[in-house]
Amino acid sequence: MQEMEKQKERVIICGVHRGLVDVLSDSTEETMAELEELVKTAGGEVVAQVLQNRNTIEKATYVGEGKLEEIKNACQTLGADLLVFDDELSGSQIRNIEDITGVRVIDRSTLILDIFASRARSAEGKIQVELAQLKYMLPRLTGMGEQLSRLGGGIGTRGPGETKLESDRRHIRARIEALEEKLVDIKKHRALLREGRKKQGHLVAALVGYTNSGKSTLLNTLTNAGVFAENMLFATLDTTYRGITLSDSRNCLIVDTVGFIRKLPHHLINAFKSTLEEVVEADALIHVVDSTNPEMANQIEVVNRLLGELNCGDKPQILALNKTDARDGKIIPRPSGKYDHIVNISAKYNIGIDELLKALEEVLPGKKIKTKFLFPYTAGDKVALIHQNELVLEEEYGPLGTTMVVMADRVLRERLKEFVIE
Repeated sequence: MQEMEKQKERVIICGVHRGLVDVLSDSTEETMAELEELVKTAGGEVVAQVLQNRNTIEKATYVGEGKLEEIKNACQTLGADLLVFDDELSGSQIRNIEDITGVRVIDRSTLILDIFASRARSAEGKIQVELAQLKYMLPRLTGMGEQLSRLGGGIGTRGPGETKLESDRRHIRARIEALEEKLVDIKKHRALLREGRKKQGHLVAALVGYTNSGKSTLLNTLTNAGVFAENMLFATLDTTYRGITLSDSRNCLIVDTVGFIRKLPHHLINAFKSTLEEVVEADALIHVVDSTNPEMANQIEVVNRLLGELNCGDKPQILALNKTDARDGKIIPRPSGKYDHIVNISAKYNIGIDELLKALEEVLPGKKIKTKFLFPYTAGDKVALIHQNELVLEEEYGPLGTTMVVMADRVLRERLKEFVIE
């Protein structure tokens, strides 16, 4: 007998547009469209959207009394199973809205955390997500008692599981402490790995960008990594490393990191700090942008703000305007911000990748240039040093010694400057 497909949860999404100067913190048509995509990513179906215009969020029920009555009627008419709100809700707001509408309620942060819980594959990723979920739930337990007692699965319930969430605060705090200790161990392990890479002379370039901008596709194009890449929000969650050798023989690790999104839960940023340290410790950043998205400027701003929070906004940065193949020749205005290079690429169709690699070679430390040396035969140790560490393009033996054309960095050229010739 054929298995019946699991029925999608019917979802109404709600937001309050306050007319804030900082549009990235407000609810707008764009953020509601993004919220709908998040619901789809989590496996739900949006059946209605409610965006209320008011100056402030109502403390008790988020939206005004009249609007909440409309939402209640819409839930009954459309058979909605779930209400998703575009801003963080307090425990009491969740309880009040549920009491009036009779429908389960979650907020944007819970939704994002739920998606992360379903996507985490590595042990580290699962620990980070569970930690973020528990920290987010802890202050809201008072208002979620009734909701937790009737959890039967669905969007917003994945991750630590109902048994953990129904535990008392002491148990949850103990679990948080245990998870944080595990992350400390992971942080130490990461630090050792980074130290090892530095000793081996590996440079690191981190791919950063808004979710679904094409970072994983670019990683695959640059390194044949075979990483899962799909046109969906948060297609990949766990950090991936792949190595490439640049044209001047330098070794570089390309690191794919979790995508950013506006209104990203702070608990998630804090939980993922051990992963995001790879961005902090990187030698350069490749900021990948979906150049076909009408929200491109806002998405760039979201990423740059988060980089600023991580204190790495001043790192060498290449802005890679991706999906140029889908722009139909449309010229886009130069994005605002400070970038060492701006390149147009299509990660999917391998367009502009050579230009991107040239830009990367420019911004990474230890850039090597073609240098000609003449070593007398008495300086055989210098020739051996070159062979051991550098890319030799030409080598010729003559009456005065060994002539070598080498890709050499500034330090080596300075060290062997007496042997440099035209």
